Amino acid sequence: MKGVTVEEEYGKSVKLRREDVMMLKEWAEKQPHLPDIPELHLIFFLQSCRFSTEKAKATIESFFTYRAHWTEFFRDRDPTLPQLRAQLEVAGFLPLPKKTTHGHQIILFRFLNTDPSRFDVNAQIKLFDMCVTQWLMKNGTCEGFAVVCDLKGVVLGHILRANLTSIKRGIMYVQEALFTRLISIHLVNAGSYMDRIMSMIRPFLNEELINMVHCHQNFTLPKDIPVECLPSDYGSLQPSFQELQDANIKRLMDYAEYFRNEDTYIADETKRAVGSVKTTDIFGVEGSFKKLDID
Repeated sequence: MKGVTVEEEYGKSVKLRREDVMMLKEWAEKQPHLPDIPELHLIFFLQSCRFSTEKAKATIESFFTYRAHWTEFFRDRDPTLPQLRAQLEVAGFLPLPKKTTHGHQIILFRFLNTDPSRFDVNAQIKLFDMCVTQWLMKNGTCEGFAVVCDLKGVVLGHILRANLTSIKRGIMYVQEALFTRLISIHLVNAGSYMDRIMSMIRPFLNEELINMVHCHQNFTLPKDIPVECLPSDYGSLQPSFQELQDANIKRLMDYAEYFRNEDTYIADETKRAVGSVKTTDIFGVEGSFKKLDID
């Protein structure tokens, strides 16, 4: 399982300073409820927060706290498990080999089987995070991720299977804890139902994420995502979505041991320091992030 190295990351940007990473490491080691965080992950957190150590601290706290409590996304992440293998045959979050003209990594979501009875929203959110994590571990940081969701074939049955709590938690994780930069989200082939869905989830979105989301009733994308970046299913010379998905599944399988070890890569609430923020302060009745004090 060969991946990006710490030294490769330090060579990417003059904004990434070793002293900032070490300061973040020293802070993390003083938080008894946090696990041991590898230097590479600290770099991911710092880069995703545009090299702000204070923002990185808040993201780290969110990342490990959410993972401790939201087991529907952050347990049983072994890609060899039958339930995950089944979902990889239903839909895919696929990192594409060709970046945008601005150097952003594209993640393309598309259904392979549109039978609503086979769709599991919790497993798909889990797989999104796993695909992003695997890509980062293999390739390291990038300028940001552009997510394209092709909603062709989505019907009311899919929407009815999307538990609102799961959607809200997924949004919170993306907003507060994802350890990479998210640049844009394009919902293409979005049916008339999308306006209703957006009105339901808009209260959960912060202003930054609202500005990232773009709905397109047809398959239209911005100029920085030309068709040449997409699979051959969309008229390019790239391999097909299924071929790329097969390669993506193999990459996930190669990282199976890494994902199995993630079950313990969480906050330990029994070790949280007396007087520090409690989970009852972090999560409100509806699960919204209410308070987080970082010293």
